[in-house]
Amino acid sequence: MGKNLYVGNLPFNTTVDELREAFARFGTVTRAQIIVDRNTGRSRGFGFVEMADGADEAIAQMNGAVFQGRQLTVNEARPREERRSSGHRERRGYGRRGGY
Repeated sequence: MGKNLYVGNLPFNTTVDELREAFARFGTVTRAQIIVDRNTGRSRGFGFVEMADGADEAIAQMNGAVFQGRQLTVNEARPREERRSSGHRERRGYGRRGGY
């Protein structure tokens, strides 16, 4: 089974193809993704690379490496935590289930 890697501190102009190519030398990249701001469409400076093999070597070699002028943070991605509500609606009683 492959591993999903978190890649942080990416230059904002990095393309998905450049990200894929940077990790392909360590093994088979099955997917590369750069996270973009949904309002502006601009890169948020991090992404994910899914690798079928070679992920451990990629982490060892790319974590702390300089890529396009920036020092990368690379580690195994953790599952996304569930987002918590901002709470303002819940405090006023909106969004609660149940009755009195």
